[in-house]
Amino acid sequence: MNVLSREKQIEVIAALCEGVGIRTAARLTGVNRGTVGNLALRVGMGCMELHDRLMVGIRTERLELDEAWSFVGKKQKNVQRHEIHAKGDQYIFIGMAGTQKAIISWGVGKRNTESTMNFLHDLRSRVIGQPEISTDGFHPYRMAIRDAFGDSASHGVIVKTYSVRHSCRDSLRH
Repeated sequence: MNVLSREKQIEVIAALCEGVGIRTAARLTGVNRGTVGNLALRVGMGCMELHDRLMVGIRTERLELDEAWSFVGKKQKNVQRHEIHAKGDQYIFIGMAGTQKAIISWGVGKRNTESTMNFLHDLRSRVIGQPEISTDGFHPYRMAIRDAFGDSASHGVIVKTYSVRHSCRDSLRH
């Protein structure tokens, strides 16, 4: 059995941290794709355990919650009925301390009430006190925050308004 040197492991993880995929990291580093995947999984599990140990008993005045879209395995339109829970659209829920910008809690799941509840209860277990919470307009946040933090939770929704300038018309005037 071949064992990657420490230097090669660092090279692989550095490539992955730059945002390249497993196939690209394998090609760039000359390491087998399966080996890259196994190393990524081991390092990821270690990071998760470290985060779980360190991010407890956090006191912060403000929490900012958001989610980012991703997909697992395949895009949602290609997901078969029996794969619907594990593949396709997935969201990374992020709970960040407003002033410290530290990620206190995170979760991965569908963008639904169940995943939102799981994420908020994990976040609540890590935070001391009743911080002010800001979210986007995703409806399940309201109920999940009340369930996890109680009726006295201070929750605000941030609404973003975008405007579009027609630079084509503006450039003709000048």
